[in-house]
Amino acid sequence: MRRPAAAKPVKKVQTKVKARANANKVIPKAIEPAMDVAVGRRIRDLRRIRQFSLETVASRTDLSIGFLSQIERGLSSPSLRVLATLADVLGVGIAALFGASPNADGASDQIVTRGLQRPELKLWRTGVSKQLLSPASADNRLNLFLVQLEPGGSTGDELYTHDGEEAGLVLEGEMMLTVDSETWSLKTGDSFRFASRRPHRFSNPAQDANAVVLWVNCVTGTG
Repeated sequence: MRRPAAAKPVKKVQTKVKARANANKVIPKAIEPAMDVAVGRRIRDLRRIRQFSLETVASRTDLSIGFLSQIERGLSSPSLRVLATLADVLGVGIAALFGASPNADGASDQIVTRGLQRPELKLWRTGVSKQLLSPASADNRLNLFLVQLEPGGSTGDELYTHDGEEAGLVLEGEMMLTVDSETWSLKTGDSFRFASRRPHRFSNPAQDANAVVLWVNCVTGTG
């Protein structure tokens, strides 16, 4: 009586197929660190134009010299609160951190910004991105942004303040806005306005949808 042929082992074959499939996967290249480097360079350029030392900026922001150095070298991704604080001390609006490095005089006569030319500031660690809709210039006092909040995206738990006024219109989704001790849930079509010196924060409470907000910032001080 003939014995049935033994089954061929398939484990090694499956392992090889799986390994080949993994090898063929394209792993997207991270672009976030490049964004940190670009933002850090603009902060450094603005600081040097103002002839401020790291020690001066640190004393005016309550941020450590080491942390500021890491931001300028692109080794740390600052929050929107930190960026707003730095922009305040440097005497500019946060829009000055977008686009090309500023000129010493900050002058710009650009009037139109094309849809494909919008500078973007992506705070990838916090799920917040801001596209600058108005022409970029270090001396602009009125700036228009398209803000996108990823699901759960937030400026953080800590309230923050900066110079100027701001207003906005929720275009898509939902946004939680806190000003002082009061919090509102804003949905599509709702709008807001408040003085930026009032402590505030905002977030997207949704877990499966982005929030999109048309946002206006007006800088009133001189820094």
